[in-house]
Formats: sequence, structure tokens, C-alpha cells
Amino acid sequence: MPESQRPFGLHPVHAIILAFPIALFAGALVSDITYLNTAEIQWSNFAAWLITFGMIFGSVALLWAIITFVRRRQTPYRGRALTYLVLLAVMWVAGLVNAFQHSGDAWSSVGTFGLVLSIISAACALAAGWLAYSVPGTEVTR
Repeated sequence: MPESQRPFGLHPVHAIILAFPIALFAGALVSDITYLNTAEIQWSNFAAWLITFGMIFGSVALLWAIITFVRRRQTPYRGRALTYLVLLAVMWVAGLVNAFQHSGDAWSSVGTFGLVLSIISAACALAAGWLAYSVPGTEVTR
């Protein structure tokens, strides 16, 4: 079956790349919550590193999604692919602003705004993963 007619699903390498931002942004959210509860600066540093690596892998996943979306012009799953692309773009933008936020000193590095950005990044990454890993029309039966 030609790639343009395949149902919306990820190339196996794209799926592996997408797994990184899902885990990294979720880990950054947990680190931010821990930092806000303990005020131990190392948690903020850890979150900053997780966000940075989430941005690196998220950039690759976003670029791949853009190329795939442009190449598959006529597919019945175009709306699903557009939703996936928008989720990745929002994840990336929120992650970028969050990376700048985490470059601040001490308490200003996270705060409420940093936590909200972490929640948005993690939620978009998880939603994009859920959308991408669930292929329509396939059900597991027991």
C-alpha cells in the first residue's frame, strides 16, 4: 500500500523519537512539582535539562510530522494528522517558552507560569502520543 494511502500511524522511527518528548516533558512536570514542594534548586535544574532534551527530540518529531503532513495531501486521516501536528507545535512552543522561563534564577525559574507551561507541554506531548499510537480501525479483542 502506498504511503499516501496508509492509515494515520507513525513510522517506527518516528514513534521512537516521539516517545522521548512524552517521557521528558512528563518528567519535567514532575520535577517542577517536586521543586515547588521542596524548594530544592536541583529539581529546577533537572527540569531545565529535561525540557531541553524534550525540545531537541520534540523538534525532530515536529519536523517529521510537518514533512509527513505535507507529503500526504489526499488521505482520509488528514484531520487526525493535522490535530497531531498542532499538538506537537503547541508542545514545542510551550516547551520553548518554558525553557526560557527555567533559565531564570531560583524561585523565578518555575513559579506558577513555569508550572503551567510544564503542564501544557506534558499534556500536549501525551495527547499527541495517544493520538499517534492509536491507529483508527484497529481494536484489540480477547
